Amino acid sequence: MRTSETTWWRRFELGRFLEAALVRRVPRDHRQSDRAFLYRRVVAGVTLLVGATLLAVSLRIPPGDNRFYLATAALALTWTLGAFASGPLHLGWANTRDGMRHERPFVQPVVLGLLAVGIFSAGAVLVAQVPLLRDQVDSVLDHARFSSLGIVALITLVNGLAEELFFRGAVYAAIGLRYPVTISTALYAAATAATGNVMLVFAAVVLGLLTGLQRRVTGGVLAPMLTHITWSLGMLLILPPLLGALG
Repeated sequence: MRTSETTWWRRFELGRFLEAALVRRVPRDHRQSDRAFLYRRVVAGVTLLVGATLLAVSLRIPPGDNRFYLATAALALTWTLGAFASGPLHLGWANTRDGMRHERPFVQPVVLGLLAVGIFSAGAVLVAQVPLLRDQVDSVLDHARFSSLGIVALITLVNGLAEELFFRGAVYAAIGLRYPVTISTALYAAATAATGNVMLVFAAVVLGLLTGLQRRVTGGVLAPMLTHITWSLGMLLILPPLLGALG
């Protein structure tokens, strides 16, 4: 039965790709002492509280206000320092589809990020028809509309990398062996909920599950980081003209 279940989806290129990227774990040993594990939990917890507060503050700053740049820079610095202070971080390794070797994850996460961009773009067509949801998306995109797009893109890039270093690096490792994907995603969504933006929370849940599965497979932060920035930069560039075209 196990063989037949595996065989049917591996007949398709997409099935083999998704199995390698999101299902089949790469062997590794990242065990820590009890003391180091407790230390990581304390550092991750404190950083989470500070970062969630800064995130809430930054997205409540009016678009075009230069304080937005300072707040988001402080947020990225918080996530990054908390991640590295918590303990060792690992880049991770990716499966190849033939299962015969491992390599650093570069292509797989970018492809997954592009797939996520396509799915979210399709969903934006539906969101545009619901004024309440569209307003929540517009409130985030206004920072790009009324500020320098280049600077906002840089902020998006840096914060995406910093979030993955922290949530799929420090937080994921601090959870332990039981339900790390689910719990790290829930904590990511809870931190995002501090913004009061329902659409950002929804995106955090979907993106958190996707990058959490990558973290579980690869054992590191490189794949989640590449997927996150591919998705976030894609959304930054595609959503404003898309929503504008939809009226």
